[in-house]
Amino acid sequence: MATAARERRLPPALPLATLIGRELRAGGSERPALRYGHAGFAKRGEDYFLVKPDCLRVPGDPASAFSVFAVFDGHNGVSAAVYSKEHLLEHVMSALSPDIGREDWLQALPRALVAGFVKADIDFQRKGEVSGTTATLVVIDGFTVTVASVGDSRCILDTQGGELQLLTVDHRLEENAEERERVTASGGEVGRLNLFGGQEVGPLRCWPGGLCLSRSIGDMDVGEFIVPIPHVKQVKLSNTGGRLIIASDGIWDALSNEAAAKACRGLPAELAAKLVVKQALKTSGLKDDTTCVVVDIIPSDHLTSPQLSPKKNQNKLKSLFRRRSHSSVRKLGGKSASIGSVEELFEEGSAMLEESLFSASSQI
Repeated sequence: MATAARERRLPPALPLATLIGRELRAGGSERPALRYGHAGFAKRGEDYFLVKPDCLRVPGDPASAFSVFAVFDGHNGVSAAVYSKEHLLEHVMSALSPDIGREDWLQALPRALVAGFVKADIDFQRKGEVSGTTATLVVIDGFTVTVASVGDSRCILDTQGGELQLLTVDHRLEENAEERERVTASGGEVGRLNLFGGQEVGPLRCWPGGLCLSRSIGDMDVGEFIVPIPHVKQVKLSNTGGRLIIASDGIWDALSNEAAAKACRGLPAELAAKLVVKQALKTSGLKDDTTCVVVDIIPSDHLTSPQLSPKKNQNKLKSLFRRRSHSSVRKLGGKSASIGSVEELFEEGSAMLEESLFSASSQI
C-alpha cells in the first residue's frame, strides 16, 4: 500500500525520448564536461578502480561518447577484482548492439549490465579461482547516469540542490534483511562465526563459505546462494549537473553519505577524492582498503566544478528503498519519475535473473 501511495504521488511519467528532446531544446545538445579524481590507501591491496572517460558507442564517432567509472573491492585475493577491472565493461558492451541510436542504447543498457555482470562471473569462475569482488560500475552518457552494483561498494549523487541520492544498495547480510531471507529461502545458512564453546562473533555470514556479502562476482566456493546479479539504477540529472562519489566500504564504514559529501563540497574533483579518503582515515584509521572516485558532471557553459550548497538541512538522503522493498521491481517502462532535480528512468533490485532481465527488457 505504501508503495502504491508513493507511486500515486509521483508526477506524470515522461518518455526517455521526451527528456532527451527537452535537453536539446534547452540548449543542452552540448554534452556536459566531466572532471574526476581518485584517491586511496591500501591495507590489504585488494581495491581496484577503473576510469575510462573516452569510450565510444560507435568507433570513430565522437558524438557517441560515454564515460565509465568503477570501484572493485576484492576479497580472498585480488584475482576477481583485477579480472573485473579488465573485462567487466567488455562483457557489458558485448550485450549491446552497435547499430542502435543513443535513446535505444540507453534503454538497453540496464539489461546489458545485468547480462555483463553474470557473464563476467561465469567467465571468471571457469578459471577455478576462489577470489571474489564487489563491483560498482557507473556509465555516464550526457546527463544520464546508469549504475550497476553488487556487494557494498557504494555510489551517491550530490546535486546542485543540496540533495543526496543513494544510487546503490548494500548487499550486506548484516544489514539487508531481504537478502538474508533470500539466502535462507534458497537453502543457505546465515549466521555468525561460531568459536569453540559456542560463542558467536563478527557480522552475519553465508555458509558455506563464510562471506558477509550476498552478491558478488567470483566466490565460487560459497555456492549458488551468492549471486552476481546487480542492482541497476538509471537516472537523468537536470542541466545543473551534479557530483558522484563512488567508493569502497573502507570509506562508507567510516563516513555516512552526508559526511562524505560534506567533506568535499566546493572542491575540485581530484582534491575532493583525497579529502574524502583523508576524512575516513581521520575518523576510523586505516582498517581496510579505502578507495574513492569523484566525478563532477558539469554543464558545458560552467567549466568549473559544481559549487554544491553546504546549507544545513538541505542534505536529505533520498534512499530509493526507504519506503519499499529492496528487491522490488521499479521498472518505469522507459519513462521517468521526478525526484527533486533528478529524473528516475529505471530501477531493478531483484536477485532473480529472469525477473531482472525481464524488467530491464520491458523498457526497451
